[in-house]
Amino acid sequence: MKHSKTAIASSIILLVSLMCGSAFAAGIKNAPAPFDKGDVPIALIDYISGGDFFRAFESGARKQAKALGVDLRVFPGKEDAALQRDQIQQAINLNVKAIVINHGLPESIKDVVKQALDAGIKVVAFDVNIDHPQVPQVEQSDKDLAQILLDQAIKDNGKSFKAGYVYVPGFAPLDRRDAVWSAVKKANPGILEKARWGTVNAPVPTSIAAQANAALRANPDISVVIAPWDEFARGTKLAANELGVNKKLKIYSADISTSDISEIREPSSPWVATAATNPAVVGAVSIRAAALLVAGKPVPHNVVVKPVLVTRADLEKYDIKTVEELSAKLPEFGKSDAVLAPWIPQPN
Repeated sequence: MKHSKTAIASSIILLVSLMCGSAFAAGIKNAPAPFDKGDVPIALIDYISGGDFFRAFESGARKQAKALGVDLRVFPGKEDAALQRDQIQQAINLNVKAIVINHGLPESIKDVVKQALDAGIKVVAFDVNIDHPQVPQVEQSDKDLAQILLDQAIKDNGKSFKAGYVYVPGFAPLDRRDAVWSAVKKANPGILEKARWGTVNAPVPTSIAAQANAALRANPDISVVIAPWDEFARGTKLAANELGVNKKLKIYSADISTSDISEIREPSSPWVATAATNPAVVGAVSIRAAALLVAGKPVPHNVVVKPVLVTRADLEKYDIKTVEELSAKLPEFGKSDAVLAPWIPQPN
């Protein structure tokens, strides 16, 4: 019965996708085949669809697909590995030219990804390591994210301060960011890590707040918190509010969303800066990588979208309230030069 419901749900998604695709898309002048004719079928298969980041990713992917004349078939994600496997299989049966996989569990999908490749379908992955030489990996530069936020922390606080650090090992992006933190501490012995906390137990901000409350009580001399994930920053900010230490604490994070912008701009917020890439741009880059593969053009195995620094001063100066406004008013956040080609139009 469960399999039947999954199949029915996937069929409904497929029908909606077909109905919403750009079925009469025109080709692009002077583009390589098949983009000179248009109406190129590409599937976007999500593992997660909820939340600001993933909605923005899908929006960016749709806009780039429309500019390319791509018939984009979007399969929404429900954090269900079995459903994602089924969706990849459906995309293969549709004879799409390429599949973009947005997150997922590698061990659950590597075999069906190989089936797609064996069928001649190109595959691009974002933030899920398929570990296959034919599958380009679109990624944020976690090293750059960490370096940017730590450079800003040093700029604001000097090379000597007492820090709290929020971290959970075993997650590749966080581990890469942690390596930079370790290097910065080694290069700046005046930076002392007084306390470390972290959890990914849902809801993450609430769980982090309980830990941060205890750590900040035990270490009242902490003046800087490095929280290299916005969920970590949100939880630490909750604790700072509860303890009334907002004015003496500065929080530096990675990643950004519209709700993050609101929290950073709150009066007396201790959250002062974050380093981030634009998820809509990452979505567009993922579609461009797939298009280049379909056109028979080379694509680097690692496609990196560079992050930018966003400070509270920037947000207030330009009166930015949403990620969309951030893209419009900070142009470096709103675009990427990754996997571009003269024939690929960028979305508006």
